[in-house]
This record gives sequence, C-alpha cells and structure tokens, in this order.
Amino acid sequence: MDVNAIVNFILNPLVSLSYFFQEDILLAFLPKEWFWLVGLIMNLAVVVVILVYLLGNTLYMTLAERKVIGRMQDRYGPNRVGPFGLIQPFADMIKMLIKEDVVPAQADYWVHLLAAALVPFPGLLAFAVIPFGKGMQGVDLNIGVLYIIALSGLTTIALLMAGWGSRNKYSLLGGFRTAAQMVSYEVPLVLAAMPAIMLSGSLALNTIVEDQAWGAHHPAWWFFSLIIRLASFVVFFISGVATAKRAPFDLPEADSEIVAGFFIEYSGLKFGMFFLAEYFGLMTIATLATTLFLGGWQGPFVDTIPVLSVFYFLFKVYALFFVFMWFRGTLPRFRVDQLMAFSWKRLLPAALGLIFVTGVGMAVLRAIGWA
Repeated sequence: MDVNAIVNFILNPLVSLSYFFQEDILLAFLPKEWFWLVGLIMNLAVVVVILVYLLGNTLYMTLAERKVIGRMQDRYGPNRVGPFGLIQPFADMIKMLIKEDVVPAQADYWVHLLAAALVPFPGLLAFAVIPFGKGMQGVDLNIGVLYIIALSGLTTIALLMAGWGSRNKYSLLGGFRTAAQMVSYEVPLVLAAMPAIMLSGSLALNTIVEDQAWGAHHPAWWFFSLIIRLASFVVFFISGVATAKRAPFDLPEADSEIVAGFFIEYSGLKFGMFFLAEYFGLMTIATLATTLFLGGWQGPFVDTIPVLSVFYFLFKVYALFFVFMWFRGTLPRFRVDQLMAFSWKRLLPAALGLIFVTGVGMAVLRAIGWA
C-alpha cells in the first residue's frame, strides 16, 4: 500500500478524488470516443456539490440569523422543532412549498413568473469562479471579477420585473427603489474592487488570492497592499450590504412604508425563490470580499495541508455573515435621502481616493525597487 498516496488523499481529498475518477476508473472502462463524458460527469459533480452546499447554507443561515438576532434582543430564537431548533429550517421549507401560489388577477402573468424564476440564478452562477480553497475552483476564469460584476446587473432586472409585473403600486415603488439603490451602490462597489485588481494585475480571482500571500512581493509592497485592501474592504463591504438590500439598507422592502416592496404579491415557492436570491447574494458578497481583500483561502500551513485552505476560507466568509446579522439586529433603517447621499457623497469619493492612492503608491514602490 502506498502510504504517500493515502497521506495526499487525506490532505487534499477533492483534488485526489478528481484525479482518481478521471484517470483510474472512468477512462479505463470507456472507449476513447467517450472520453468527453468524463469531463461532463466531473463538471456536473461540481455543479451538484455547489448547489447542495448553497441550499444547505441558506437553510441554516436563516436559523443562525434568527438565533443570533434573538440573543442580541434578549430572546431565544427558534428552539421548538428538533433539538435546539435544528429542524426548524426544514419545517419552514415545507410550509413554503405547500402554500398556495396566488397571482393577482391584473398581474402580467409571464413577467410575474419569470421574475421569480430568474432572480436566484445570478447569485448561483457567480460561484462557478469562486476559489473555495487551494485548487478548489469550478472555473479559473481570467476575467472572474468582471464575470461576477456582470451577473449582478441581472438581479436588478429580475427585481424590477417583479415590481412591474405584479401590478401593485407598493411593488412598483419597491422595484424602482431597488433599481435606484443597486445602481447607486454598485458604482462604489466596483470602484472599491479596483485597488485589489491593480495590486495583483489580474481579474482572475485565484491570481488575486495568490498575490496576497506573504513572500509574493517585497515586504514594503505587502504592507502597503494590506493597508489599501483593508481600506477598500470597508467601502466594498458597506456597498455590498446595500446591493444585497440588507438592513440598514433594506429600503426596497421596508415593511413600515411599502409593506414588502417588490415581492409583496408573491407567495409559496415563488416567494422562496426571492428568499434564496437574498442569501445567494449575501454569500456572493461575503466570498468575493474574502477573495479580494482578506486573503481568500490563504493561511498557515496551506502548502503542507491544502485542505486547510477550505476551512480558512469558510471561517472568513462566516465571520462576514455574522457581521450581516449584527447589522440587521442593531442598526436602524436609513431614510431614502440618507441612503442615496451616503453612496454618492461618501462611498464614491472614498473609492476614487483609494484608486488614486493605490496608483501613486504602486508607482513610488516600483521606482524604489520594492515591488
């Protein structure tokens, strides 16, 4: 028995399994003209793993959020269904699936339907390029950042369709608020990502992660990069919370003003699709912020034990999820005028300033020879 092979499998199981299936089993039993099937099977396996993970993540992040906010507000949160309330997400899911699907008589049926069908897909497709660990990425796209930014625009269209197709004044107002808010905050969000792209010289997410490793550059460059990335992270994260329409930026679905906003006329499974889209969006923001600014899967002993990279990555992501919950449980909602002014008068100038400082700092460090 090859002891080294066993050790390699334990340290990096996903890569080992991929190699095992591609080389030793599937190809051995297939004729040469069917080799394309191996790639198809492996790609489908990646899709299934990511989809199952995201669905399970959504179920238990709702439970975690209710429990965390409950503790912040001096109450228990869900604790009746199953031990410690652990089966509550499945009870909620079943309840949502069996609820009646009600469509307003005056609604534009196809627009109303397509909005619910399309809204979760941009968040889902973004995970094709997210590096969850060392060598654990669906597609190493050389324009990964641009790909995710392009997908975010599709969410705005779907939410505007929901507001328009419902033929409800509150829904329409929620849809317009969504479009205005997402456009306003996507500008500083994209600009805040620019310093990370400039420092690494690439739009590929895995390259950006590797560029943040200690030893990849001169120590002076690394410390300058760290300061710039942390400052950019603050702008990016706040903008991301706003584009995800989370408290204190949840104006598009402000219950005290417009009942439930763009999805007021949705029920049952269709409502569940908007719920999924919200958590997919949060996961996208958290994973992208981790990748661009917090070192991604980088951490101690990653070169020796590659599977640790997944734990480092998920630890950072769920730490950001806790901040999302913290915001929701403690901060009051912005007014509409405050919301827009904060984007255009605070975050946008800050993002532009960071781009300028990054460019000047890079030029100075290269001139000195500290690149």
